[in-house]
Amino acid sequence: MLLTRSLRRRIVVAVGAALGFVLLYESPIFDSPYMPSALRRTRVETPVMQPGPPDPQDVASPAPGVRLRFRATAYCKGTTTASGAGIQTGIAAADPDLLPVGSVIRVEGLSTRYNGIYTILDTGPRVKGRQVDIYMWNCNEALAFGRRTIGLQVMRLGWNPRSSTPERVGAEFRRREAELSAPAPSPAPSPSPAPAAPAPPAQPDPSPRP
Repeated sequence: MLLTRSLRRRIVVAVGAALGFVLLYESPIFDSPYMPSALRRTRVETPVMQPGPPDPQDVASPAPGVRLRFRATAYCKGTTTASGAGIQTGIAAADPDLLPVGSVIRVEGLSTRYNGIYTILDTGPRVKGRQVDIYMWNCNEALAFGRRTIGLQVMRLGWNPRSSTPERVGAEFRRREAELSAPAPSPAPSPSPAPAAPAPPAQPDPSPRP
């Protein structure tokens, strides 16, 4: 009622509303440049589950010769592994409920720098489930490695040599048999001593005797 009767109040309200609209229109929205990337991250991190049975590589239990799909990370610190062995290149950490200490795996799906055979000699509180943590000497390289999806083949499960793939065991046995059956190198003959030179005959004393 007061606005309809007072022209001055109506003018003040109209000017204030127009000024507020202009300020709101001209003010930048700082979140707008980050919305597309946030939406992209949301879509990547929450993939849509496809109907149907799961891939056997994602659910199969580790066994000698079985190919599985795991997540791979990298670490660079420590001096001694859970097995007691010193830390070195070529080892990895895993969940002992899936890959016990002593297991041997062949990593596939990465670059030639990281593909190859690793021995599970370490564990970790953060290494749980279908994950392996590869040791790298360079911490910057381990940080840049991030988290990747890999394929791996179990060559041996634990320390038991009976829990190994046949081709792996056969190759090791053939190599050892070849080493055992190889003839031992014959020792080199020792050089015979040279004959001693004959002593010269004694010469008579030419000085006259008294």
